[in-house]
Amino acid sequence: MTRLCFFFNAICSKVIDPLKLDELENEAAILFCQLEMYFPPLFFDIMVHHLIVHLVREIKCCGPIYLWWIYLVE
Repeated sequence: MTRLCFFFNAICSKVIDPLKLDELENEAAILFCQLEMYFPPLFFDIMVHHLIVHLVREIKCCGPIYLWWIYLVE
């Protein structure tokens, strides 16, 4: 869980090093596999998969999350 917190802290920062995005994408895949060992399969719906696996790819396309994430407005 700590690694997951570090992952979200890295992708939610205002300054993201583009060279480390590939490393973060690999880290996301490893984290997802590690979470599958501890949580039941019902925990992993499409939203959990999207947040962990595809968020780094969206950062590559759209830029830092704080610029386009809706949760800050709500």
